[in-house]
Amino acid sequence: MARIAGVNLPNKPTAIALTYVHGIGRTSAKKICVLSDIDATRRINELSDDELGRIREVIDRDHQVEGDLRREISMNIKRLMDLGCYRGIRHRRGMPVHGQRTHTNARTRKGRARPITGKK
Repeated sequence: MARIAGVNLPNKPTAIALTYVHGIGRTSAKKICVLSDIDATRRINELSDDELGRIREVIDRDHQVEGDLRREISMNIKRLMDLGCYRGIRHRRGMPVHGQRTHTNARTRKGRARPITGKK
């Protein structure tokens, strides 16, 4: 089992398996395969150590992934909250940030519906 950026990659085609790394999507995975001269349809267990090394090198050089990316995103959210801007306040309250309606829906962000006592 190949390990890239601290993630064990499943035995799937290379372009699909690379998406298991946080910060790499389908488009980035295909570009990584092209830059490292690897066929995107070859499975991970078919790759040699040299080819895995080239993939690691391209990712380290061109992409911010896993822990560094998560840290940067959380720092950006913390900065918004410290500023007290509208988006930061929405993050702090656990409400939708990008202008979605909250009268109905938004349950994923707001959590389970709590009944209002004495309403009837």
